[in-house]
Amino acid sequence: MSFDFPTETITEGRVKVVVPKLSAYVKKPWEYAPSKAPVFYNPTMELNRDLAVLALQAHQKLLGREVSVCEPLTGCGLRGARFAVEVEGIRRVFLNDIKPESARLASFNAELNNVEDHVEVANEDANLFLSRNAAPRKRFDYVDVDPFGPPVPYLDSALRALRNGGLLALTATDMAPLCGVHPRACLRKYGGQPLRTEYCHELAVRLLIGCLTMMAAKHAIGIEALFSHSIDHYVRAYAVVHYGAKVSDKSIQQMGYILHCFSCFHRETVSGITSPLKHVCPSCGAKLSVAGPLWLGKIADKNFCSLMEREAEGRSLRQEKRLLKMMSLVQNEAEAPISYYAVDKICDKLNLPIPALKKVLDNVRKAGFQAVLTHFNSRGFRTDAPANVVKEIITDLAVQKA
Repeated sequence: MSFDFPTETITEGRVKVVVPKLSAYVKKPWEYAPSKAPVFYNPTMELNRDLAVLALQAHQKLLGREVSVCEPLTGCGLRGARFAVEVEGIRRVFLNDIKPESARLASFNAELNNVEDHVEVANEDANLFLSRNAAPRKRFDYVDVDPFGPPVPYLDSALRALRNGGLLALTATDMAPLCGVHPRACLRKYGGQPLRTEYCHELAVRLLIGCLTMMAAKHAIGIEALFSHSIDHYVRAYAVVHYGAKVSDKSIQQMGYILHCFSCFHRETVSGITSPLKHVCPSCGAKLSVAGPLWLGKIADKNFCSLMEREAEGRSLRQEKRLLKMMSLVQNEAEAPISYYAVDKICDKLNLPIPALKKVLDNVRKAGFQAVLTHFNSRGFRTDAPANVVKEIITDLAVQKA
C-alpha cells in the first residue's frame, strides 16, 4: 500500500510499523512535527506506550479471561498494534481515527504485523465510535484515551463504553492549565482549581482523576485509581470502573481540597466537596490558597504496580531502566502522604544552599517521620512531617553545608 506523504518504517517493542517521516514536516527548530504530519505519531511517547502494554497485560491477568480493547484516537495505530502483538489474552482490538489516512495506515500496520484478524479499524468521530459501543454486550474491557490535549471531551462516551470492572487509561498533555498557568481553563475543563506549587504535577493527576470521578458519578459508576504517573510533558492515569450508586458515592467521598500556604509551605487536605474551607494558615497566619475539588484518594495501587513490574521482565524494552526506576518510585510512594516537598524550592525561597536530598531524608526519618522519594520530582520527597519541621531540617543542613 502506498501513501501520499513521506513515511518511514520504525521498530518499537515487538512491532514494526510505518509512520509519517516527521523530519519532512519541520521547517523551523521549534515546530512540533507530530501535529503537522497528516497522521499523528509521537516518538517521545514510547515510554507511555510501554507502560500501557504492561498495564493492559496486568489487567488481563487479573480478569483471567480474553479481553476486548479500544483505542478511539489511534493515529498511526502503533499502540493498537503493540496491544495485539505484545499482550496475551486479547480477543479483539478496536481502533478508530477521524482521519481517513490515519485509519488506512492503522489497518496497514495491523497487516504488517500479521494481526489483522484481531484488529478492527474504524474511521469516524471518537465520541460517536465509543457511543456505538455503549450497549451492554458491546462494551470494552479496556479503553485508552490518548489525545493531543485534554481527554475531557471523550470521558463521558469512554465511561459508557466500558464494562463493569473495565480499565480506563487517560493521558492529559495540557499541563499549562493543570499546573496553574491558566487556572480558568483548568476550572472550565476539569472542574477544579489548580495551583502553581512545587507539587503541581501531582495536583494535575488529582485534578484529572477528580474530573473522571465526577463524570463517572453521573452514570452511577465508581472509580479506583490503579496507576498514575507524570513524565515529560504529560500526566497519565489508569482507573478501574465499578458500576453502582454505592461505589460511586464512595468515590465522591474521596474528593476534596488541598489548602496551601505560599508563605510557609504548610499544606493540608479537606475532605468533601462541600466542606467549609479555612482561609488562614494555622502555622503562620498568611492567607491559604485552595486547589480543588480534586481526588484525595490513592493515585496508585501497590499490588497493581507490582504486577506491572513483573510483566516488564524479559520484554527487552528500549527504556527499561527508566521505566523500572519510575515503577519502583511509584510503588514506594503509593501509600505515602498527599503532596511532596521540593528541597530546591524551599532553599530558593529561604535563600539557602541546597543540601543533599539523602541527608534531608535521613534527618526527617531520625526526627520520627516518614520520608519517601517521589517520581514526580527528582528533588522531591513525601513526608508526614509538618512544613515547619521540614524547613528546620533543611535550614540546619544548609547552614552546616555553608
